[in-house]
Amino acid sequence: MPKGYIILTEAIKDPEGMKAYARAAGAAMGGVNILAVDTAPQVIEGDWHGDQTVVLEFESVDAARTWYESEGYQKAAKLRQAAADCNAVIVSGFEPAPAGG
Repeated sequence: MPKGYIILTEAIKDPEGMKAYARAAGAAMGGVNILAVDTAPQVIEGDWHGDQTVVLEFESVDAARTWYESEGYQKAAKLRQAAADCNAVIVSGFEPAPAGG
């Protein structure tokens, strides 16, 4: 089963609100592997939204969705959504085909 990833882009309007979000989200981060938090991603093609990009890793897409939809995280998410204009996606990890076809 491929891993699941959540990618968020955030255009921060309220830095203090984002600090409150970080505190609230911290309590809901069990089982989440934070792969990247970048306030200056290097755009190499097209337009990129926001001034912060976050990449989170989960054991599966289902685990990512369950975490995102959890009551604990949704309380924190409301703080993030009030403090920043956000985009978020869940993507499935890549699993190469077995060798030999």
